[in-house]
Amino acid sequence: MDLQLDQLRALNAVLTEGTFDAAARRLNITPSAISQRIKALEESAGRVLVQRSKPVRPTESGLAVLRLARQVELLAGDTARELGDADRPADQPIRIPIAVNADSLESWVMPALAQVPTDISFDLHREDEEHTTHLLRDGTVMAAITATATPVQGCTVTPLGAMRYRPTATPAFVRTWFPDGPTAAAYSRAPVVHFDRKDDLQFRQLRRRTRRQPPGHYVPSSSAFADAVRLGLGWGMLPDLQTENDRAAGTLVNIDGDSHIDVPLFWQQWKLHSPALLAIATAITAAAANALI
Repeated sequence: MDLQLDQLRALNAVLTEGTFDAAARRLNITPSAISQRIKALEESAGRVLVQRSKPVRPTESGLAVLRLARQVELLAGDTARELGDADRPADQPIRIPIAVNADSLESWVMPALAQVPTDISFDLHREDEEHTTHLLRDGTVMAAITATATPVQGCTVTPLGAMRYRPTATPAFVRTWFPDGPTAAAYSRAPVVHFDRKDDLQFRQLRRRTRRQPPGHYVPSSSAFADAVRLGLGWGMLPDLQTENDRAAGTLVNIDGDSHIDVPLFWQQWKLHSPALLAIATAITAAAANALI
């Protein structure tokens, strides 16, 4: 394969932005030029790399080339940054796609990323910490906060600590649904709030007390999930980082004594000698040391 940097950039832009027109705007060229570069890359590879759908999607072969494209573009950007390339447009910083779980994103990750140099930008993908590794495997992201300690092939892994979750509700909810304490009967009846259908935390807590599944709500937003519990719609597993003020004020309480679940988190990233990735990893690990247990 005769791989051209402009063709790899076109592939990355198309599969990141989702359309040829959006990719053209990102690279400041015409959609026709994007199409020509993708076609030339596919001819060089000898196979179709992009499904012309809406949004466009990579084929299996396209995923392999996409990983290479993102690695090459990251290293090229790092080199231009180190050389102080005056021709690199100020509005085209090095872009790093990262997968982050919702609760970390809502609590400690954004202050960490604010410490990263301004010529690095982020493309954040929100995903459950149990499922972020598949985004690393297929090349969608270069780094991820994950609950998986085993490194994805081609990645390094660094322990960050753990987020502590407690079964939480309002005092009024506890009086109504748990008048005799956290019994199996109460757990089997009390409404529960789930984040989404990938979220297993509430089920893990329920399995400690009952085999029955109570009625529940699904609220796929970290802040709205916490608001649903604050409004008395049900109980839910909330992180200490998100409820410290509520507990101090007595507006939220633990429904089950000191019962809690600790979710270990890890930072996984591609094995590349990249100053940009290093800057992000340094900021994330420093913030995690202060925020996690």
